[in-house]
Amino acid sequence: MREAGLVVVGAALAGLRAATAARRTGYDGPVTLVGAEPHLPYDRPPLSKAFLADPDYAPPTLTDTGALSSLIIATGSAPVSLPFGGHTLRTLDDARAIRDRLPTAERAIIIGGGFIGAEMASALAGLHRRNDVDLRCGTTVQSVDSTKVRLSDGSVLDADLVIVGIGARPALDWLADSGLTLEDGVLCAAPGIDAAGDAARWHNPLFDATMRLENWTSATAQAEAAARNAVGPVASPFSTVPYFWSDWYGNQIQMVGVVTDDVTLLGCPGDESWLALYRAGDRLAGALALNQSGRIMKYRNQITRHAAWQDALKLATAR
Repeated sequence: MREAGLVVVGAALAGLRAATAARRTGYDGPVTLVGAEPHLPYDRPPLSKAFLADPDYAPPTLTDTGALSSLIIATGSAPVSLPFGGHTLRTLDDARAIRDRLPTAERAIIIGGGFIGAEMASALAGLHRRNDVDLRCGTTVQSVDSTKVRLSDGSVLDADLVIVGIGARPALDWLADSGLTLEDGVLCAAPGIDAAGDAARWHNPLFDATMRLENWTSATAQAEAAARNAVGPVASPFSTVPYFWSDWYGNQIQMVGVVTDDVTLLGCPGDESWLALYRAGDRLAGALALNQSGRIMKYRNQITRHAAWQDALKLATAR
């Protein structure tokens, strides 16, 4: 690698891990970490998992404080917003703005049923309603004003705090004229350029599929692999088994691998603990579990080893 150095664009989890990993490999050339936020890099998952529920919580700072020969793109994703407003949660400033409203908010509306939306409802319910959350499915939001949310089924909900958690898109507007292949993420195929985290799309040989993942575990592993490829003599393919978790009202839901149409449910979704296994041909492709933290990583290991479906079933029934 030429002395021009390594530039990492994006100073969140993936960007910081990439810069740190480059140093750990022994690379002693210039490393430049570029970030858009005024804050030093910090851990994002606690913004939805702890920051709102604990008034005294402060996310940990993760940092130590021209030409380039290698570039790592780690600009992450940006939350999808609605034309009629509402808070979104991505940055520390977003979380502070929401938390500042909590002491006076009597009725909050969470728009979105994904993991960010559900975690937001969990945090707010713990502060106000102790889990008494009114869940509306099969309907969309038509409009929002300062005090009301109007739904497509005709109902009108009173609200003094509206939070939008309807997904995110890769933050790649700055690369629109770069010549790179942008297909719901940067396709990691250009020489001298790697990508990591929410912004990256790459071929995962474990599943023989092109993926873009939005979770903490994949971002860290991919960032470290990108750094090794950027500063090392030989690039190696990156593969991983996706893993994410979410905390809902004192329960933990975890997912490893990918979802398929062939699913076997062990237990009942109404139980305190259950497991769903996803099959692809004669292999285990994924597992979704509620309150089975001691077992879920065993399935992740099985997926990494291309375990047979029958082996997964045996593990599920083992005591």
